[in-house]
Amino acid sequence: MKKYILKRAVISLLTIWVLVTVVFFMARMMPGGPFNNPKLTPEARANLAAYYGFDKPLLQQYMTYLGNLLHGNFGYSTKYPGRTVNDLLRGSFPYSADLGIRALVMAVSFGLVFGVISALNRGNRIDLFFVVVAVIGTSVPDFIMGALLQYFFAIKWGLLPIAEYKGLSYTVLPAVGLGFYTMASVSRIMRASMLEVVQQDYIKTARAKGLSGLAITWRHQIRNAIMPVVTILGPTVAAVLTGTFVIESIFAIPGMGKYYVESVQNNDYSMILGMTAFYGAFLVLCNMIVDILYGIIDPRIRISK
Repeated sequence: MKKYILKRAVISLLTIWVLVTVVFFMARMMPGGPFNNPKLTPEARANLAAYYGFDKPLLQQYMTYLGNLLHGNFGYSTKYPGRTVNDLLRGSFPYSADLGIRALVMAVSFGLVFGVISALNRGNRIDLFFVVVAVIGTSVPDFIMGALLQYFFAIKWGLLPIAEYKGLSYTVLPAVGLGFYTMASVSRIMRASMLEVVQQDYIKTARAKGLSGLAITWRHQIRNAIMPVVTILGPTVAAVLTGTFVIESIFAIPGMGKYYVESVQNNDYSMILGMTAFYGAFLVLCNMIVDILYGIIDPRIRISK
């Protein structure tokens, strides 16, 4: 297991290096630049380029950036003068992570329960209800879902705050809006997997041995049906925990999504690279954890020498 984890760690580092390299050169190929403000004189643009090191050869810029990246330094933002990308990440990621954890717990918990209940009641009204909910959740865009939640629960019924992020009650609507799609996806996958598992020979054998329906469902069906759900959790966790621009914008949450979009719009090279490297490392880490969880959840999966 240790050798496997070490191998995965090396591959993960190489993946992040390739990602940073590709994004570094693609960002420089984007039309325009970080100092395209028409109010700036050519001399001012030249001075700013020299200050940020953009006047040096591209390969030298790349090597300098890699050296800074190894020390955890993402550089200075051109959109927010005097502020480093590290500072902006430290200020925005806690909001995105807090919202993401709440949305993820809600989505996975309810998604698994809904999927199991739907599969156990296949063909009746309960199954139809949860299938309809799952279809709506995977079909309605985030900005529509967020707007509907605000209209009904905040404006029309006055049950919850409409926006901002000041306390527990403020987190309910954005967490539901962010996690609804994930909940619907988990529910659909869990239902389909449960229906597939129920046809397996070991389920029939368990029934023949006289095991109760609850024991069969818990010990055999759920444990084996949950593997496809675990598979999608890697990228899902990374995406949810690092923030979603649409939901954060609708509910006025100062998370990472705002800075990510602004960095592309303003050709903020340091911010683009910093956010991408941070998100990429998070995604790779989540996928590696999911791979390790395979062997824990399913005893049939073992890592050989």
